[in-house]
Amino acid sequence: MTKKTALLNNTALFIALLFHVSGLIGILYTQQKDWFVQHTALNLSLMAALLFITQQQKNLQFFLFFGITFISGFCVEIIGVNTAALFGNYNYGEALGPKLFGVPLVIGINWFIIIYCTGAATQFYEDRILRTIAEKGFTVTARMQLISFITDAVLLAVFFDWLIEPVAVKLGYWRWNNESVPVYNYICWLMISALLLWLFRTLKFNRHNIFAVHLLIIQLLFFFVLRTFL
Repeated sequence: MTKKTALLNNTALFIALLFHVSGLIGILYTQQKDWFVQHTALNLSLMAALLFITQQQKNLQFFLFFGITFISGFCVEIIGVNTAALFGNYNYGEALGPKLFGVPLVIGINWFIIIYCTGAATQFYEDRILRTIAEKGFTVTARMQLISFITDAVLLAVFFDWLIEPVAVKLGYWRWNNESVPVYNYICWLMISALLLWLFRTLKFNRHNIFAVHLLIIQLLFFFVLRTFL
């Protein structure tokens, strides 16, 4: 990693920490809770911009991944909200900003962040494991690596959704019509994220972004604290 890349990643990490810590304090300990919640879309947009900035060797396939993930995530939410054929019976509140067909526009960005960060984090840790295995004289076939990657990344993505569900309802991001999260929601998350993570692994772009790993950890801790104390 060059000094320029390290500086860029550290700056992005500082900004992400600043916004998420400020958000925690604002939501939990100030009278301006609603103001912080109403700016969630701005925070998500900024995090996506930081992922773009820290992405090394941006090429056509990276932008293709972003476009497919954004559009796919947005479209499955439209289907879910308007037909309940995916995820279950739910609808979005006003906290996430302008909507199209009942779905906030920022939701496509959120799908990109979750899939990209879970993919990058899984790639980072599996690369370390594979290096350790190779040092011991063992090899893992490409097929097994793919299966392992998708399995681990999908479970991480579904866990992330499970973690944020009660927080999202309390903050007014969305609500479930029967007031409980159906198992079907997680089944849909598993299937859709598996396809998008397969795309992440298959397309030829640089999948190593340490800031994406840090951002996932920050967001997991952010929602864990909110889930615990909100």
